[in-house]
Amino acid sequence: MKLESKIPEGPLAEKWDKHKFNVKLVNPANKRKYDVIVVGTGLAGASAAASLAELGYNVKAFSFHDSPRRAHSIAAQGGINAAKNYQNDGDSVYRLFYDTVKGGDYRAREANVYRLAQVSVNIIDQCVAQGVPFAREYGGLLANRSFGGAQVSRTFYARGQTGQQLLLGAYSALSRQIAYGKVKMYTRTEMLDLVIVDGQARGIITRNLITGEIQQHAAHAVVLATGGYGNVFYLSTNAKYSNATAAWRAHKKGALFANPCFTQIHPTCIPVSGDYQSKLTLMSESLRNDGRVWVPRTKEMAERLRTGQVRVADIPEEERDYFLERKYPAFGNLVPRDVASRNAKMMCDEGRGVGTTGLAVFLDFADSIKRNGAAWVDAKYGNLFAMYEKITGENPYEVPMRIYPAVHYTMGGLWVDYNLQTTIPGLYATGECNFSDHGANRLGASALMQGLADGYFVIPYTIGDYLAQTAPKPVTTEHPAFNEAEANVRAQIQKLLSINGTRTPDDFHKALGHIMWEKCGMARSAEGLQQAKAEIQKLRREFWQDLKVVGTGEELNQTLEKAARVADFIELGELMVDDAYHRNESCGGHFREEYQTPEGEALRDDEHFAYVAAWEYQGENSPELLHKEDLVFENVKLTQRSYK
Repeated sequence: MKLESKIPEGPLAEKWDKHKFNVKLVNPANKRKYDVIVVGTGLAGASAAASLAELGYNVKAFSFHDSPRRAHSIAAQGGINAAKNYQNDGDSVYRLFYDTVKGGDYRAREANVYRLAQVSVNIIDQCVAQGVPFAREYGGLLANRSFGGAQVSRTFYARGQTGQQLLLGAYSALSRQIAYGKVKMYTRTEMLDLVIVDGQARGIITRNLITGEIQQHAAHAVVLATGGYGNVFYLSTNAKYSNATAAWRAHKKGALFANPCFTQIHPTCIPVSGDYQSKLTLMSESLRNDGRVWVPRTKEMAERLRTGQVRVADIPEEERDYFLERKYPAFGNLVPRDVASRNAKMMCDEGRGVGTTGLAVFLDFADSIKRNGAAWVDAKYGNLFAMYEKITGENPYEVPMRIYPAVHYTMGGLWVDYNLQTTIPGLYATGECNFSDHGANRLGASALMQGLADGYFVIPYTIGDYLAQTAPKPVTTEHPAFNEAEANVRAQIQKLLSINGTRTPDDFHKALGHIMWEKCGMARSAEGLQQAKAEIQKLRREFWQDLKVVGTGEELNQTLEKAARVADFIELGELMVDDAYHRNESCGGHFREEYQTPEGEALRDDEHFAYVAAWEYQGENSPELLHKEDLVFENVKLTQRSYK
């Protein structure tokens, strides 16, 4: 299989505009003859469904929630990037492009990233027109704040609720089209398989999560907007419902999966508090604007603090190590997430961590409160401070927050070309479920940007190019491929129900998460990855021998839902380990302990690994086949990342 990225010819800044002119168009009178399925109704899915319906296509939208408003996009806190340069501090489309490529450790396509930077400016205008209540300066202009990995202020925000407010904007656009009858909304419905007819994506098989009814849905094209796979680690900042099933089932039907080992670890999460915790809570990266990260300067002082012999307030300034400011004076606390996370882990590994477990560092607002007053801090971060206090019982106005890195976002995903089409014709992937824009590490406030860019400004153009070459005759579920796919779904459900073992899906999920975090998490090694692969294979055998699923398939059965998702997570986890093992370098969130600079920074191998690793499913219990898309850098120079 040859990977055709379909990147347009010509200068970088002209590629997208020329491509938009060259793509084939669908006659407005013909658009009503085409049906499009959109799976997922977060930012990428809701914006895509609304935009496609606005253009005239008939859209079926699917959400496993009771409302699109519950999509995990609402959890995004800190902001959305755009190259508006409102602060007049030197920002530009090119600088956003450069920061994103550099932040991704030079493992992303130049053309895709530049397009993302280009359309970012339109996203803000679109959202303001929809009524998104972005923060504003005194004079009424939209406010910006800085974020990790950039030395300019380009992040637009709505306090700590940016994702929620943006999703409400997209949801209002989606609701408008639902009311017009151009979008048919299916809630509490989960995609369980992709249907392929004559080599093209032509529909999906779903399960109604309330009744258990299996349904067939046909369309001329399918758009997946189902988010990332961070919950393979069990503990993550993702919503518990977030999963990889739709993307993974598409992968098993022929869609290549790219860079699965590229997982982002977020540096500012509330630390784990107990063995029975089911998820982790993110504290917005925006807090690093005004909070200072530190640990005690010595192991002895850290031990005294952990055992209660001293209080935080008793530690003098000269006994505090503001390690990010010390090591990276140019960026300080605003280094990218992968750099901040690794350094926090390093401090804890040295024995200088805080909290009862020693797996935390401080995020301290004392200087900001002293300089600007508590009211000023409350106006910017009040809801985040309230959330922290509610969860931990500690008042961050009086004592520093305790934070530790946690799994947050996945840069890997389904391989897509410049048009966001997967290796299956007619199947598109948008937002976090594709791999395209972030390389090996996503800069903060860029997830919302990519989701809305794909949904509002990319897929409406590129899907038309495909549909214009597809006959506008109705697509129905009468083809045998639909019954075959439904039979496979029913067979797996019955298999899960019939095992009747002793262990719950959550038990297997926790075991998988422990393996992944310890051996394919913040740090990886060849030895650890080999161990992880053997342990995952053993766990997979145990899963299919000792799983316990109560109830039936013809009812609301959340244990059955979990079991199917955990089965997919186990398979995906093994592929993530294989991908991490084959990539003999460190880059971004992929940190192989064998490949680091003397200062402990990620050491890339551009000669051998400047490519996208795209994996092809070869059948059950067969190794996946690796395909490579070489990354060509014509506009940025490949250098060792430095934030010093």
